[in-house]
Amino acid sequence: MTEVLTLASGSKIRSELLSKARIDHRIEPARVDEEAVRESLDAEGASPRDLADALAEMKARKVAGRGMPGLVLGCDQVLAFGEEVFSKPEAREEAAEQIRRLRGERHQLLSAAVLYEDGAPVWRHVGTARLYMRDVSDDFLEGYLDRNWPDIGESVGGYKLEAEGVRLFTRIEGDHFTILGLPLLQLIDYLVLKGVLPS
Repeated sequence: MTEVLTLASGSKIRSELLSKARIDHRIEPARVDEEAVRESLDAEGASPRDLADALAEMKARKVAGRGMPGLVLGCDQVLAFGEEVFSKPEAREEAAEQIRRLRGERHQLLSAAVLYEDGAPVWRHVGTARLYMRDVSDDFLEGYLDRNWPDIGESVGGYKLEAEGVRLFTRIEGDHFTILGLPLLQLIDYLVLKGVLPS
């Protein structure tokens, strides 16, 4: 069967979400210097939403530029704490510091998706979720990190809601798929409207 789209990402969770929704796809990771893009956009005063959208578009554009047929999907997720943007923690202590700063506070996850076709963007969406973190104790935090590092290093904020990370939160406002990094419902709406998926 022909793939519906090309996922410009090596993200396992995004590919799993597409597969579980029975959206056939191929995986073609985009290689972009995300840190350089973040620094450049930060210097321009870009909002976290604009940053997520720009990174998603850059990934889609890069893979589409390789001559991929059909639709190419670029995605990115940004954690915004006020106007500050967090990156994925590279070390256990960095994950601990992120959680210490977020505990007892509210932050946002912004998940952007951009579709390219024939070298141009044809659809985009940025989903927003608001998360309220429990004021967890230092003892719980240390145990949590012992049990979950380095796995949580793949996730900005140092948590995975689909695992023990859910215990860090008191309230979540927003779409489950947006939290996992892919605004899946909105993507499906577009693919159905375009006739790529049956209605």
